[in-house]
Amino acid sequence: MLNLSFLLEDSARNYPDRDALVLGPTRLTYAQVNGAANQVANLLVERGIQPGDKVALSCPNLPYFPIVYYGILKAGGVVVPLNVLLKDREIAFHLEEADVKAYFCFQGTPDLPMGEEGFKAAQAVDGVESFFLITADPAAPSPIEGAETMGSALAGKSPVFDSVVREASDTAVILFTSGTTGKPKGAELSHANTTMNVVTSNRLFNSRPAADSHILCLPLFHTFGATVQMHAGFSMAATLYLVPRFDAAQVVQLMETEEITFFAGVPTMWWGLLQALTDEVDVDRIAKNLRMGVSGGAALPVEIIKETKERLHVQILEGYGLSETSPVATFGDPSKPNKPGSIGTPIWGIEVKLINDDWSEVTEVGAVGEIAIKGHNIMKRYYGRPEATAEAIKDGWFRSGDLARKDEDGYYFIVDRSKDMIIRGGFNVYPREIEEVLLSHPAISLAAVIGVPHDSHGEEVKAFVILKPGASATPEELVAWGKEQMAAYKYPRVVEIVESLPMTATGKILKRELPR
Repeated sequence: MLNLSFLLEDSARNYPDRDALVLGPTRLTYAQVNGAANQVANLLVERGIQPGDKVALSCPNLPYFPIVYYGILKAGGVVVPLNVLLKDREIAFHLEEADVKAYFCFQGTPDLPMGEEGFKAAQAVDGVESFFLITADPAAPSPIEGAETMGSALAGKSPVFDSVVREASDTAVILFTSGTTGKPKGAELSHANTTMNVVTSNRLFNSRPAADSHILCLPLFHTFGATVQMHAGFSMAATLYLVPRFDAAQVVQLMETEEITFFAGVPTMWWGLLQALTDEVDVDRIAKNLRMGVSGGAALPVEIIKETKERLHVQILEGYGLSETSPVATFGDPSKPNKPGSIGTPIWGIEVKLINDDWSEVTEVGAVGEIAIKGHNIMKRYYGRPEATAEAIKDGWFRSGDLARKDEDGYYFIVDRSKDMIIRGGFNVYPREIEEVLLSHPAISLAAVIGVPHDSHGEEVKAFVILKPGASATPEELVAWGKEQMAAYKYPRVVEIVESLPMTATGKILKRELPR
């Protein structure tokens, strides 16, 4: 019997007055967060949500995110976190694919009108019975005609609720991922999957009860931020300083003024952090408090590791995982020698091996193979996709799509991706999805999308397009159109119009021959 919401409830019971969430002048204690989550649970039960029903959530790193997230779990629901940058048609696809019954969506800003996009999507999907608009001011009227605000819906709801007890194997969250190609698939993670990953992460981090303070700038809708910081932090009664949008100068200022002990980020965040350590910054104060640095999402350049060690006196631990692995599968062990560039060794309770295309094991030291993972972190399945599940999992082993080598000490090193996935600023971008959208443009005949090197984002999205006979369009026009059609991290910033694309004899585009 298990419910992931117990992580919050246990800390609220033992440390009710400790600060759980901090955002600017707003400080919420564990008791307050738990009480607010109970109100959400009462609302959902009142609106007919049954155990196992799916409830979606679109929200940046604001206190509302964990409050709604744990409220859904308390009611016995399954959380479906959505990327805040998705457009209405992309949101609608996710809502339909996951059979979502209720949807909480933040109102957003003029530059990112999340609420408008979410409301349009919810109206287009028959299965969505309830839509709650999260307003910045809970008491404010709805800025969208016809949309009910969460503030008004929660009015009068009790802050007391007995959480619905679930089985450890029941689904807690559905995380959408494309794996390596095609349309997004929903990875079903159980309460046990995530709880075990939390426990193992805290062991690696030597987390201390009611003693750590995290800066949380990793997006909470992503498994890295949700598991490694939100869940792991809440389970140890840590204080989480929320950063809705990463700004290196703001993060450095928080580190100067608060006693921050834990920072996790993708490589571009670590790069930005180092750039923001100017002569005016009290680096010694930051270094005195910071005891743990974590990086994931992409390979961390060795120079960043060295400079962080020199300036902040902290060793960044690198890890590896996927949405399908809850997410952590391997990690640098602070009790073992560090090897820059390595993703570490398998975490407790997890097996990792390298395989060939036919699933046979690669045993030679230093030889390259595809990473396969087995253990308590492996997802249950792709929701509603039995064929995709069968392709990805065999005899309990999950094949990652990533290529790596293993040295004589058992440390793993990523060497390449077996498919064409692009990692832009820590976000996975899947070329096939982008190509399909581009092909819906009336002037485009054929498109090929690749990742090209970028100084701050790691990779940038570049599209090569062939126009239809007689059609006309400029690269600038196509970039602007893509921006309207796709999430901000997806659309190609660079478009090159070409007469032809390199192809094999069977008509497959040879992307490796496209100029990077």
